[in-house]
Amino acid sequence: MRSVRTAALPRLAAVTALTALVALGSPLPTAAGTPAADGGHRTHCVSSRPPQRGSALEVLRIAEAAKKELDLKSVILRVTLDGREVVTSALGESMTDVPARADMHFRNGNIAISYLGTALLKLVDEGRVSLDDPVGQWLPDLPHGDKITLRMLGASATGLIDYVKDPAFQAAVGADPFRQWTADELTSISTTKPLLYRPGTNWSYSHANFVLLGEALEKITGTRLDHLLHHEVLGPLGLTETSNSFTPDIPTPVLHAFSGGPGDYQESTFWNPSWTTAPGAVETTDICDLARSASAIGSGELLSEPSYRELLNPGTVGLGTPTKKCPATLCIPQTEATHYGMGVLVLGDWISQHPLFFGYSASMAYLPSKRLSIAVSTTNGPTAPATHNAHTIVQRIAKALEPGHPIPDFG
Repeated sequence: MRSVRTAALPRLAAVTALTALVALGSPLPTAAGTPAADGGHRTHCVSSRPPQRGSALEVLRIAEAAKKELDLKSVILRVTLDGREVVTSALGESMTDVPARADMHFRNGNIAISYLGTALLKLVDEGRVSLDDPVGQWLPDLPHGDKITLRMLGASATGLIDYVKDPAFQAAVGADPFRQWTADELTSISTTKPLLYRPGTNWSYSHANFVLLGEALEKITGTRLDHLLHHEVLGPLGLTETSNSFTPDIPTPVLHAFSGGPGDYQESTFWNPSWTTAPGAVETTDICDLARSASAIGSGELLSEPSYRELLNPGTVGLGTPTKKCPATLCIPQTEATHYGMGVLVLGDWISQHPLFFGYSASMAYLPSKRLSIAVSTTNGPTAPATHNAHTIVQRIAKALEPGHPIPDFG
């Protein structure tokens, strides 16, 4: 990103493409589900009328081609421009003979981490914490808690190993995907191993950082994390279909997921996601809320301008140096163009997140200079690539709608 700290600021963003793109897409009013900018009441999330021309038709053609090419069981998508719908659609099936629908709920994985980052920065805006406070103030038993700061947790620069990469953990999840994991079980895998580097001196993604950040937010506020996120983020943004569950349950209607390849293709919808992030932030959502999240989080709607700048670069640019202990697959160079922010990814001119687990793939991306949001959710067929298929589609849509602003890969 050429000037991440200024070009992406929503207050400075120009909406030069608004009239042209809306006209080309012939969008409907917001009946498909986006809340008003003030977080007001949202109508039911439904597909828009089949487009006949323009941007909306182009988006659908991209999704249909990708669905076929990548062997995806379903593709649900929504594109908005300045809060107005360009297109909302659901392709394929949830289950055999059960069509996918725009209002179906799916797991949002690390999308919730963007909510954690925003909640933390709101506390900074309120003067309740500083990003450079050591987390040991609230988690006194955390090893290296006097050296690890709130900033390092939110930016994933602590040096803690990622428990998801641990072979014993992977074997345990594979052996029993229905197991309920506790936060202590997860973080102990990371905190009992040597640090990959001195906290704050490098960058590597670790799920443990966000489990610990969730714990710290609870201690700081004295509020259970799911209640805190609802009060500080989900409620103010009108995300009525986004919610935490402490069980593998998903609210109806459910988008079913499938995992594995030929010979091992099985339903994974209700495999237990308790390991994915902090308890209280293990959420489900729908495509309308995902598109709304892209624009609201990506524009810093709930934050002051200084905190929005921290969201986009909390000091990660310049970190990410491979070492003997931390190879290039883990310690990924953080550049001005592609780097991790405070619970979000900055990819060129876009702010993004894209979870992938248990047969679910999702992606949200926001282009501040155009106020363009793209949200996609996918589920896999038996020969689908085991990769971020939803994000691949988002990249293709972005290239078509804004060829001057492609979404680069991270790392």
